Amino acid sequence: MPERIVLRGMTWNHSRGLDPMLATSARYAEMHPGVEIVWEKRSLQAFADRPIGEMASDYDLMVIDHPHVGEVADSGHLLALDTVGREAEMAALAAGSVGLSHPSYEFDGHQWALAIDAATPVACYRPDLMDAAPESFDSVLELAAKGQVACALIPINTLMTFFGLARNQGMAVAETPDRLMARDEAEEVLDLLLSLSSKLDPRCLTLDPIGVYEWMGRTLDAPAYSPFGYGYTNYSREGYCRFPLVFADAPGSGQNGPQGTVLGGTGIAVSSQCQHRDVAVDYAFWIAGAECQSGLFFDAGGQPGHAAAWEDPRCNAACRDFFVNTRKTLETAWLRPRYDGYMGFQDRGGDILHACLRGEAAPAETLDRLDAAYRESRA
Repeated sequence: MPERIVLRGMTWNHSRGLDPMLATSARYAEMHPGVEIVWEKRSLQAFADRPIGEMASDYDLMVIDHPHVGEVADSGHLLALDTVGREAEMAALAAGSVGLSHPSYEFDGHQWALAIDAATPVACYRPDLMDAAPESFDSVLELAAKGQVACALIPINTLMTFFGLARNQGMAVAETPDRLMARDEAEEVLDLLLSLSSKLDPRCLTLDPIGVYEWMGRTLDAPAYSPFGYGYTNYSREGYCRFPLVFADAPGSGQNGPQGTVLGGTGIAVSSQCQHRDVAVDYAFWIAGAECQSGLFFDAGGQPGHAAAWEDPRCNAACRDFFVNTRKTLETAWLRPRYDGYMGFQDRGGDILHACLRGEAAPAETLDRLDAAYRESRA
């Protein structure tokens, strides 16, 4: 009797994170009798906080964020996917990368995950309340002064917006271990962030992008526009929420365009402790490939990381041209640091900036603490 193979996977608890994994696993089981892939879910924050090493001992497959790869590259917890004899498929995935999605999982000469989801902070608006998204940050501030803007500003998103505003202007961020940014540039960016947050409903300080989209997409009396939030095609699909949203490129400073937002998305990794590596690897390459990404993965609610889906007219028609409308922002997104220690700084940095937006710390003190936290993380 054939061996029954059961793989365990961990992903994040949102329809975008869970549903495509369930759908693709069911299809894979149909194509490979005797194989079952069981997925578990954690909240978005718990998913981001749990060390990869802990997950690798409990799960065969993991959906991960790329900043974690610096921590695991030398740990032996993940299987290096460039060593499994699938060079042609790997080359095809690299060629089909949207922006830096695929190379974001490469570190120290090895590929630790395959991009299956692509995201970066983009803009969105309610088409029943406004006709088009503003292209400049100055226009965003004008809209915000009229009470028409919402923005996700929990600590992690505050830090990502801070970084995005800096990189949009070509400012150096975390390029040397001795300082996060030049002080005058950091002051300029924090002023911009404070100017925006002071014009928003205070609840924005408690919302992640999902919270903002839930507010905008399900509430009649809601802001018309959000300038920066990791995009979710779900909220632009028919029937997902009461007021479907239209996504657009993020605004830029002056004539800079949408460049510099902070790359997000997820990749699928295989634990080095997996007892059925060949099966896990086969599934990972299959769901990251062009056919699955532009077909079943997208249809099940996923947000593909492969250009085949982003360029597919059918996929675009199903989500109000999300991919066409935000492609420039994704292609010019910034790859945040991935050194071992960065994730700790990301947690601390978000809290430090958030305290300033809440009025609990002065800007000068905030930037001192932010720079000190960065230097400690590089020690």
